[in-house]
Formats: sequence, structure tokens, C-alpha cells
Amino acid sequence: MSVFAPLENPGGSGADVGFMTRYLDSLTLVERLHRLLLDVIKDEFERVGIIEINAVQALLLFNVGDNEVTAGELKSRGYYQGSNVSYNLKKLVELGYMHHQRCEIDRRSVRVRLTQKGRDVRDVVGKLFSGHARGLQERGVLDMAGIEDITVALKRLERYWTDQIRYIY
Repeated sequence: MSVFAPLENPGGSGADVGFMTRYLDSLTLVERLHRLLLDVIKDEFERVGIIEINAVQALLLFNVGDNEVTAGELKSRGYYQGSNVSYNLKKLVELGYMHHQRCEIDRRSVRVRLTQKGRDVRDVVGKLFSGHARGLQERGVLDMAGIEDITVALKRLERYWTDQIRYIY
């Protein structure tokens, strides 16, 4: 059952209403899965005694990986929104998870990279995800074809939404 309010479908067919219902169910699931992922990371961090950063910050460290990036690059990759990434990067620098340095060419831009402490967190998240991948396969939850189908469908949805932002609004 979708948590989204049902929308009227003037002149639409039953098939249109059925698709709309499934679409809303999918949106609810995507949102719920994102929150659940953050809870899984939070629980893992509590288990290993990392309590000074949150799950969003841990994912940011994981996504930066071995790269040296700017906040703008993280935003353009689609990982984070503007103020969200700036706040979290500042916090991670203050806590010693990231180094920061002004760009020589554009002094307004700051490049960040992980410290050893940040790489340790990245490794915790990486091991967690690796364990999930193994468990999904071993328990028969998803096989390679299933994960590829999900990925293709989500990329198509991402492209559709991106096109909506770029060309309609």
C-alpha cells in the first residue's frame, strides 16, 4: 500500500490507475530503502564503536574513496545536495576524517581527501557492503541477473527524472 495520496485520473483507464499505483508503491519503496540503508550503516557503526559521525557522513567518506574532490564534484556526481554536502564536509574536516586544501587555480574552491581515520571508516562501510553482496547471493535473494535488472531499471528512472528537471522545469 502506498503512503502517497491517491491522485485523480480524469479520463484515464484502469490500466493507467494501476500503473500509477505501482509507481507510487515504487517511490515509497525507494524512499524506505534509502532510510533503511542509513539505519543499517548506523547500526554497524554503533556495533564497532564509531559514534561521532552519522550514516550520511559515512556514505560520503565511502563515496569519496581514494579520490581528491571538491564539494561541487560530489554534487555533480549526484551524491549530495548543496548545503548538505558543504555542512558534512566541514564537519568531517573538523573531526579529522578529511584533509582540505584550497585549489591553487581557483582559491574559492576547496579540495578534500580522506585522512587515515576517514579511510578506516570507508573500509568499515566497504566491508559491510561486501558482506551484504555475499549474503544476497548465498541466500538466493538476488543473483547477477536480478541485480542487473534492478540497476538498469533504476538508471532508466534516474534518467527520466533528470530529463524532467532539465527540460520541463
